[in-house]
Amino acid sequence: MLKIAVVGAAMMLPLAMNAQDKVEAMVGADLVSSYIWRGQDLGSAAVQPTLGIVYKGFSAEAWGSYGIADPDDTKEFDLTLMYQTGGFSIGVVDYFYMGNIDDDRSDKFFMYEAHRTVHEFEAMVGYDFGVLSASWSTIFAGNDGVTRSGKRAYSSYFELAAPFKLGGLEWEAAVGATPFVTSYYDVATGFAVINTSLKATKEIKITPTFSVPMYGVLAANPSAGKLYLTVGVSF
Repeated sequence: MLKIAVVGAAMMLPLAMNAQDKVEAMVGADLVSSYIWRGQDLGSAAVQPTLGIVYKGFSAEAWGSYGIADPDDTKEFDLTLMYQTGGFSIGVVDYFYMGNIDDDRSDKFFMYEAHRTVHEFEAMVGYDFGVLSASWSTIFAGNDGVTRSGKRAYSSYFELAAPFKLGGLEWEAAVGATPFVTSYYDVATGFAVINTSLKATKEIKITPTFSVPMYGVLAANPSAGKLYLTVGVSF
């Protein structure tokens, strides 16, 4: 499962959900050439496993990213709780990063002490209109960025995404921005477009009865002047 613009993130609704009368479980993994998330380069080639369950619109998901090309890449482990009804969704994500902590913060998972934890807690809300989806996310606790005055930034990100078909492929165009000054996204001037992406997906047939989705993402961070091209496969 992807984050929006990770090579793919993440779109960032973690599970496609409908109201279920019984518990449904999922397990999978993505192999990506690089880890790009919301216009940020978070590492080189990585494997990104997913484990989740869905029940009557509620979902719980564990997602990780582990670099396979560079041993110094940050390892990530996220937990998501989400509720979806119709096109509306709301949820909370706990982002956790391991290794390469260059200050006095602790990378122990069960360390939640203020000013020492590396957990980032984010609330999100979104609506899928079919031809267009919109989402808003805000970090409300944990290792948030700061404003120019050093205060908690409540770092926020909103995104619009539109799916379409072209040339026999499934496409998605997205644009995302942060509205406030925050060191989390390295934005010092307030509103800034930090992610624009174009994603194409096709099925690669492995055997007559088995195929895997392969996708490519062209992503840019206009605010930082960065451009990325990534590819991934889902299993």
